[in-house]
Formats: sequence, C-alpha cells, structure tokens
Amino acid sequence: MDEEELEKIKKQKLQQLKEQSEASEEQERSEEQFEAQKKAILRQLMTPEARERLGRVRVARPEIAENIESQIIMLAQRGAIQGKITDKTLKELLKKITGKKKDINIKRR
Repeated sequence: MDEEELEKIKKQKLQQLKEQSEASEEQERSEEQFEAQKKAILRQLMTPEARERLGRVRVARPEIAENIESQIIMLAQRGAIQGKITDKTLKELLKKITGKKKDINIKRR
C-alpha cells in the first residue's frame, strides 16, 4: 500500500465516524424533544401534587412511572380525561398498575 491509499482510507474512516456522530446527535436531540413534549403535556394534565408524587415514583420505580405517563397521555388522546389528574386519581392508577402488595407475616415460635 502506498501513501495515497492510506490517506484515502483515513479520509473514508473519518467521514464514516463523522456521519455516525451526526446521526447519534440527531437521535439524542429528537429524544430530548420528545421528553420535553411529554413533560409539557403532563404538566397540563396533572395537578402539582400529582406531578410531585409521580416524580417520587420515578425515583423509586422508573418503569412504573413511564407506564403511568404513557397511560395518562393515551387517556388524554382518547378524550377520557376531564379536568386535571389529581393526587387521588394518580394513587388509584398506581394501585391498578402495581396490584396488591403481598403481605409478609413472620411468625415466631
């Protein structure tokens, strides 16, 4: 291989890396935009207390918080939500999703 071929290969690699970087940046921007839109929608649909509770749930169990957020947005798109979601309503949704807790009783002998 002569020097020209090596230079050509280097330029091709550099171009590929540049394209990959731009694609990942674009994807990151679109994800950030989606999250911002989701937060704005939830801000409109929920009371401050309910948003606060959802934030605490997100810290403890992020997968449940994502599930709740998607359900709330889906219900809003269907027109099934009248008014804002209160803390009480959010508690009911959480109970439906998490189900009944298993009580563990320890019996000492």
